[in-house]
Amino acid sequence: MKKAFFLLLFLFLCLGVTAQSLQDRKEILTILNRQETDWNRGDIASFMVGYWESDSLSFTGASGISYGYKPVYENYKRRYPDQTSMGKLKFEVIVFRFLSDGVAQMIGKFSLLRPEKGDLTGHFTLIWQKIDGKWVITSDHTSG
Repeated sequence: MKKAFFLLLFLFLCLGVTAQSLQDRKEILTILNRQETDWNRGDIASFMVGYWESDSLSFTGASGISYGYKPVYENYKRRYPDQTSMGKLKFEVIVFRFLSDGVAQMIGKFSLLRPEKGDLTGHFTLIWQKIDGKWVITSDHTSG
């Protein structure tokens, strides 16, 4: 039993897995899950809490690059003015890795089920940073 514990500890250390990285991973996934719930309630303002409230936030989508929290928020409100347009969102995380201390990359797929408007699917790459002790999305590249 003791030998197995040390072997497991050794493997975690070799893979760069620490108690802190496990906690950080849990915090980020909790934010992503909350965003999905907020979206599905039709609450874009709460959904945006996962983003960095800064002029340096970047969002790259079909219409190009937007910079700043407010333009990203306004774009979401314009593209999704009501619950019918918003539909039901589902995220699927494909890759999740820490690039350095306090910086993570997430690659995934989204599905937006909208029976009346037509479904949307696509992929996303999110860069998360821990700023002032809080994980936030600082860069979002979404296609679909």
